Amino acid sequence: MAKKTVIKVNIYCQICKSDVLKAVTKLTGIDEIFVDGEKGTLTVVGDVDPVCVIKKLRKIGKVAEIETVGPPKPPEPKPPVILPLPPCCKDCQYVAVGYGYSPYDNRICSIL
Repeated sequence: MAKKTVIKVNIYCQICKSDVLKAVTKLTGIDEIFVDGEKGTLTVVGDVDPVCVIKKLRKIGKVAEIETVGPPKPPEPKPPVILPLPPCCKDCQYVAVGYGYSPYDNRICSIL
């Protein structure tokens, strides 16, 4: 059963972030990984043991502690995609345009 684990870890720069991702992605059973550098958190979703994640992070010299472990939130239903309709179609709008020659006016134009 998949679970969501949030881990507090020291992330100071982009190199720290990439080191954390490299260390944790080697574990099996991970579905998703999110790193929030501002909050200093690593979120792991999947069938992975949180203690194994902590051990991997400590091996690369990071101070890490588990904040929360629980079931992941169900995915939010996506809003239906509304496709734009064409400005007109053959079934609902008939447009007739006719040009012709009239001996009286020398031109005729009729639009329905």
